Amino acid sequence: MDLTGRIIAVMPASSGVSQRTGNSWMSQDFVIEVPGQYPKKCVFRVFGEDRIKQFNIQLGEDLTVSFDIDAHEFNGRWFNDIRAYNVQRGVAAPTATPMAGASPFPPQSAAPQDAAAPFPPAQEPAGEGSADDLPF
Repeated sequence: MDLTGRIIAVMPASSGVSQRTGNSWMSQDFVIEVPGQYPKKCVFRVFGEDRIKQFNIQLGEDLTVSFDIDAHEFNGRWFNDIRAYNVQRGVAAPTATPMAGASPFPPQSAAPQDAAAPFPPAQEPAGEGSADDLPF
């Protein structure tokens, strides 16, 4: 999945040592805001010191984030984890246009009533002596 928007928050990096493997780890969270009539915000995580340095995400940047969503259970509660695996710069964030937020369907008054009607007009029923005895 991909999101294109502006970075509005950069959290401090977290690090530690895995109890299971003994290897050190590092992760950092970022908040991206997707523009639109009702802007959406999403927190995503970059895992690994090498990726944090490679992506070098800065506050106020416009970028496209490719991510995966996964969930895990801890003490009987479930938590979502949104992990970024790629970041693309140079992708302009969508700008507001006159059609932004407009319905993708044309207004009812825009189309003539009989032109492009979804169903043909009802036909008059055939007389009793007709060869076609289907009820429709």
